[in-house]
Amino acid sequence: MTVTESGKKYILSGIIAFIVVGLIVANVLAGKQDEEFMMSESLYNQALEFHGNGDLDSAELMISEVLKKHPQSEVANYVAGLITAQNGDLKKAAIYMQKVLVINPHKVEDPRFMIQLGEIFVGAEKYEEAKIVLLRCQESQWTLEDFPNYQEHISTLLAQIENL
Repeated sequence: MTVTESGKKYILSGIIAFIVVGLIVANVLAGKQDEEFMMSESLYNQALEFHGNGDLDSAELMISEVLKKHPQSEVANYVAGLITAQNGDLKKAAIYMQKVLVINPHKVEDPRFMIQLGEIFVGAEKYEEAKIVLLRCQESQWTLEDFPNYQEHISTLLAQIENL
């Protein structure tokens, strides 16, 4: 079977039309995705701004809007955990922080995250979980440049748990 010259033109035209339609569809979908991302980024930035200004209720509201659109966002869950903890709901903060670990199990190697998680667990009265986290911090002998009393704070939290 041979393909005539006009047949080759139809095949080439079909391929080009398919590519053009594909590019148009991709452009439309990407535009919607960009718009959604920009909206989420704006909400996230507003949450950080409210947090920085001490308006924790508004910050929590904004970050919850981000989480509605991006529930698997490690950063949004982490920020939600910190804001919620500062707002006094430590049980809810613990849930956000645990979700961060589900999304990114490597956070157990982050000294700052781990001490924050331990503090939140203590405040949420999740003493067994707090003890596991704090012992991990102690055994790893982590220190933070901007937190020179890191290990002393760990020891204090562990002693607090033992005295309960």
